[in-house]
Amino acid sequence: AQYGTCSLRRMSAMQALELLDQLVDESDPDVDFPNSFHAYQTAEGIRREHPDKDGSRWSPDWFHLVGLLHDMGKVLALFGEPQ
Repeated sequence: AQYGTCSLRRMSAMQALELLDQLVDESDPDVDFPNSFHAYQTAEGIRREHPDKDGSRWSPDWFHLVGLLHDMGKVLALFGEPQ
């Protein structure tokens, strides 16, 4: 109920990915590349490792998308929520 209204801010997925680059991730504070880079790396790694998922419950489009968006919730830390 607290977050379902999207009352903090409305943005596209791409805007949220860009906003993540402003965050220092507590789980990886020493990483020198942007958080969005990690998202793209994850999606590309899934595509490379699982090209044969077509037709299964995890179709390639969805599986790759989950890899891209897996850390998106961390954007809430920029609005005062804990990581």
